[in-house]
Amino acid sequence: MEEEREIGGGKFCYLATVIELASRRLAGWAIADHMRAELVIDALAAAEQTRGSLAGAVIHTDHGAHYSSAAFAAACQRAGIRQG
Repeated sequence: MEEEREIGGGKFCYLATVIELASRRLAGWAIADHMRAELVIDALAAAEQTRGSLAGAVIHTDHGAHYSSAAFAAACQRAGIRQG
C-alpha cells in the first residue's frame, strides 16, 4: 500500500507499507520522494529485516506499475515470497 502526502514547500512524499494480514501489524515501511519500484522494494526489505525471513509468505498488492515490475517480482522471488 502506498500513500501520497504533501509536505512543507509543496513537495510530495510517498509511503509504502507491508502489513501482516493476520495480526494487522506493520512489518515494514519505506518513504521516498518518488513512486518507483525501489520504494516498494525498500518496504519489502524492511519487512524482511523486521521478521528475519518472509520465506513462504504470500503478498497481495494492487496492480500498479511498481508492484508489477520485474524488479519487484525479483525481490519477492529472492525473499521466497509468492505474489498472489
